[in-house]
Amino acid sequence: MIQQFRVKSDLDEISDVLKSCVFYSVMTELELYIQSSFDLEPVHTAEVGELFESEMIDKGSFFTKEGALCGKLSFVKSGYLRVFKYLDGKEVTQWISSQGEFVAELSSLMYGTPSRWNIEALTDCELYTISQSNYQKIGQIVPHWEALEKQIIAKCFVSLEDRVFSFLSMSAEQRYLKLFDQNKELMNQIPLQYLASMLGMSPETMSRIRKKLSS
Repeated sequence: MIQQFRVKSDLDEISDVLKSCVFYSVMTELELYIQSSFDLEPVHTAEVGELFESEMIDKGSFFTKEGALCGKLSFVKSGYLRVFKYLDGKEVTQWISSQGEFVAELSSLMYGTPSRWNIEALTDCELYTISQSNYQKIGQIVPHWEALEKQIIAKCFVSLEDRVFSFLSMSAEQRYLKLFDQNKELMNQIPLQYLASMLGMSPETMSRIRKKLSS
């Protein structure tokens, strides 16, 4: 009987592994990201994933505009979106969202206030989008969502702190090299003036840095 129990146990373990493999093979990029980032149970991951809808944004179209309400959050499946605003007649780029990242005008999404930033598609983009009303439903699906949401907010603050520190402590060349190490593809896909603005330097300064490093 003990031997039979062990065989059954082994078979059950193999069955569980196979089921897990099948489950992960059909998971979308979004669900995999949710699973790895927020450590949700598989059943919760699938339910949360169902709250998102596929959305296409053409190059040059806006995800949201300054002054408008932005009642959605999106996961970037493919493409690039630029977060920027106009200051003294100039465009100031705050961030460029790429594949595998979330994008939203957070103050508008969370507080229902007008967007402070424009978000424009630099390429054709494929997104997974959740509406503000569906976002509120996550707490009904995930028992410990409130604690997880605090972790997400904390990560955002740490990321913001890192960016502020880099502007205060790094030279223009060091900031360029850091971005190059973190996201080489961005350097080849995004116009120089947008990258330069995001890094807090002029396009001319960035060109000089590139020329220096390539020589």
